[in-house]
Amino acid sequence: MRVKSPRRQRHNKVLKLAKGYRMTKHRLYKVAREAVVHAGQYAFAGRKLRRRDLRRTWIIRINAGLRSLGVTYSQFISAAKKANIEVDRKILADLAARQPEVFKSVVSATGLKLSE
Repeated sequence: MRVKSPRRQRHNKVLKLAKGYRMTKHRLYKVAREAVVHAGQYAFAGRKLRRRDLRRTWIIRINAGLRSLGVTYSQFISAAKKANIEVDRKILADLAARQPEVFKSVVSATGLKLSE
């Protein structure tokens, strides 16, 4: 039985990761390796950016829900910390969008005056 070289296996692994890349980036090992390394760097950075974008979206949604109650985002966050309300921004944004009455009760639990 013929033994396949580790080099061939390594090359094939990189070329498989580069599948779908344009021009020689999916054919030539040296070029494909560089493309795969850069793609990994972009993917890593993109995951960090996605978390940043999601947090920004949550804050916008919370602020929109609070403005309808006559409260600003900064006032609410400050009051929530003092009242030891530990609900994260993802859940608060979901409540503000889907269950406004529950969101209103959370905001009123902070002790802020609501104006409608």
